[in-house]
Amino acid sequence: MNILKRDQYECRECKRYGRNRIANTVHHCNPLETYPELSLISWNLVSLCGKCHDAMHDRTNDTLTVLGEYWREKVTPHTYTLQSKKWSNDDEGFFPHTLILRHKGVLI
Repeated sequence: MNILKRDQYECRECKRYGRNRIANTVHHCNPLETYPELSLISWNLVSLCGKCHDAMHDRTNDTLTVLGEYWREKVTPHTYTLQSKKWSNDDEGFFPHTLILRHKGVLI
């Protein structure tokens, strides 16, 4: 699926605030370098304008910003299969620190 087409070429971050900007970049919410297995999974991809895409990354240390973490948590399903292992609350030690999610204060 073409992600830009799916999102109607609109920046999803700008759209949250009622702005209408053309998206020209597809962002991997769970970073490609850390989760290459999610590289083409449509729920992990969002269309963004260049300005919003830059706001997702701290380029000095190659990590997600608070905004990037917001989108990572927003799009990541509460339960999905990763590396052929279903995860749940009991699997806290299984994931790298960037994938441990909390929902309403509860580790999921």
